[in-house]
Amino acid sequence: MPLHPNGVGVLVLAGSSGRVDADRARLLASTGAVTESIQWFGGPGQQPAPFEVPLEVFQARIAALAAHGDRVVVVGTSFGAEAALLVASVTPAVAAVAAFAPSQVIWAGVRPDGTQTSHWTVGGVPVPFVPLAEDWEPGSDPPAFIGHFQRSLDAVSPEQRAAATIAVERIPEVVLVAGGDDQVWPSVDAAQAIAARRLAAGRHTEVVSLAGAGHRTILPGEPEVSAGMRMARGGTPEADRALGAMAWPAVHRLLTGAAPPITG
Repeated sequence: MPLHPNGVGVLVLAGSSGRVDADRARLLASTGAVTESIQWFGGPGQQPAPFEVPLEVFQARIAALAAHGDRVVVVGTSFGAEAALLVASVTPAVAAVAAFAPSQVIWAGVRPDGTQTSHWTVGGVPVPFVPLAEDWEPGSDPPAFIGHFQRSLDAVSPEQRAAATIAVERIPEVVLVAGGDDQVWPSVDAAQAIAARRLAAGRHTEVVSLAGAGHRTILPGEPEVSAGMRMARGGTPEADRALGAMAWPAVHRLLTGAAPPITG
């Protein structure tokens, strides 16, 4: 709990590593926001992997944060960004989202037996999703999965894609952060698609991108993250930190309504 709460509650969602993003939560709490990061799979009573995760898990924490202030922001990375955008699109209590390495669609989750289902459920029912192409093979070691996601998105019918697309136009405020060298999935393309959909609905979106940055943005004061499965993520620590420095003023404004103080 910050010493001087500013009336903002923040839910922080990490990606496929399944970790609690304590470092980002601490940084965001320094703005005066009441901040928490949760483990959303792999824990007691939870799914063992990111598949069929109930959106109600996030909505319960959003309701708890809303009880302590007048504004709730959800901050997510990768799969967590997908969750943040989706839950915000169906939860009016969410005022804003900051999505790092976002997705414009819901992706498949893979069960332990190898079959595919949705990442998320609502009321116990899986949300429509884009299935992963089963004939894809990585062309590098460690694998760069961006080609897998691109092929999968290209393979679905327009109807499937539309059903799996997140209704981002329902979210009041959105900041998107994407690295141009993201080797996990096409987050810059996703950010552009999200911004275009919101613009068509009369909504402004702040997009922050840097060509040389990868999948993991490092905000000022955060350590470099090494958790998660072995894969190519793109970028360099220097570029990832540069993108974080570019993104921080926009994220800070979501949480405080003001630019961060100048330091150094």
